[in-house]
Amino acid sequence: MGMKDQFQEKSEQWQDQARQKADQAREQMQGRGRRRDEDMDPSQPRRDREREREQEDRFDQDFDA
Repeated sequence: MGMKDQFQEKSEQWQDQARQKADQAREQMQGRGRRRDEDMDPSQPRRDREREREQEDRFDQDFDA
């Protein structure tokens, strides 16, 4: 495998990784948007919504670490 081929393959790998990270970020932002919409549900007491959001945030932080 020549240098040009190695460079091209590495470049494709980086592009794939960038796409995957962009997709993950997009999904994460969409998930946050849905969660905020759920927070607006008037049938659920506000304290419960806040507690639930805090638990989800903690889970997200633990998962990211």
